[in-house]
Amino acid sequence: MIRVGVIGCGSIGRVHAGILKDIKEVILCAMVDPKLDRAEEFSQVYTERKANVYGSFEAMAEKESLDVVHICTPHSSHVPLAVAALKLGMHVFMEKPPAINREQFQRLLIESRRSSGRVGICFQNRYNETTEKVTELLKAGVIGTIKGGRVFVTWHRDASYYTESGWRGQKETEGGGVLINQSIHALDLLLGWLGKPIRTEASMSNHHLKGIIEVEDTFHGYMEFTQGKDPVSACFYATTAYAADAPVMIELVGENGFIRIEGEQLWYQGAEQTEPVLWKSLKRMVPGKSYWGSGHQACIRDFYECLQTGKDYRNDLASVQTTFDTMMNLYESARNERE
Repeated sequence: MIRVGVIGCGSIGRVHAGILKDIKEVILCAMVDPKLDRAEEFSQVYTERKANVYGSFEAMAEKESLDVVHICTPHSSHVPLAVAALKLGMHVFMEKPPAINREQFQRLLIESRRSSGRVGICFQNRYNETTEKVTELLKAGVIGTIKGGRVFVTWHRDASYYTESGWRGQKETEGGGVLINQSIHALDLLLGWLGKPIRTEASMSNHHLKGIIEVEDTFHGYMEFTQGKDPVSACFYATTAYAADAPVMIELVGENGFIRIEGEQLWYQGAEQTEPVLWKSLKRMVPGKSYWGSGHQACIRDFYECLQTGKDYRNDLASVQTTFDTMMNLYESARNERE
C-alpha cells in the first residue's frame, strides 16, 4: 500500500482527497493545514480510518513515514514544501504552477535530481478527451502544416475570490494573476501542440479590481513558433473581468483547415471535409468545471500507476519546463515592455 498525505485542505485539496480515497492502493494517512479544524474535517470525510491531523509539514514529517505527499497550498509554498518532501525521499504530486519564479523552478529541478522521490505536476487538462482528440487529428495530418493558433480564456472572478483567500491577488504569494492561475492550462495545451516559442511579446492590465489586487486580471500574449518553413504565430488572451465563466476556446489553423476546442466540444475541418465536423467528449471527466472540464482523476491515477510500474509520467518536471519558461518570458515581456 502507498502511504499518502495531503497538504492543504482547501477547495483543490478536496478534489485530490476525493480521488485518492477511491484508489485502492492508497492509504490516506495524514492531513495538513494551518487551520486544524479544516484538516480534521478532511480526515473524517475522506478516510475510512481517521487520518492524523497536523498544522504543518514539519509536524507531520516528525511523526509520519509517507511515500507520497500532495501539495494543494498557495502558489508560493509549492516549491519549499516539495523540496522538503524530496529531501526525505518522498514522491511529490503538486498543483500548478510548478514555481512562481525562475529561482524556485531551478531549486526544484536540482532537488528532484538528487532525490529518489519523483515529481508530478497537476496539468490535468492534458488528459481531457478533447485534448487527446486534437493530438490524434494533428498526428493524422488532417489540417496539414499548422499556420497559427489562438486562445481565449474569459472568466469571472470577483473581489471576494481574492480578499477571502489570504494570498490570491498578491504577486509575492500568487506569483501573478490570470496567466499563472486561471490560464496556465490553456497555455500548456497550446505549447504542447506548437512547441517552444522563438519569440514572445505581451502586455497585461488590471481592469476591474483596481486597488483590490496587485496582479493582472487581463493578459495579452503574442508568440511565434517554427512549424515547417515559415514562422507560425499564436495570439493569447485571458481575463477574469468577464461577466461569466465561458468555455475556454483554443483554435489551430492549418494549410488545409482548422481544429477548435470550446470546453468539451471540438470542431474540425480538413481537406477531406466539406463542412466542419462536431466531435463531443463521450464521457464527463469528474470532478471538473462545467465551463472547461477536468482530467484530475485520470491525471492523479496515472501518477500512481507510474509509481507502481516505473513508467515515465507524462506530467513530470521536464515535461512542464517549456510551459513554465514561456510563462516567465511572457511575464517579463509584459513587465519590461519589450520582446
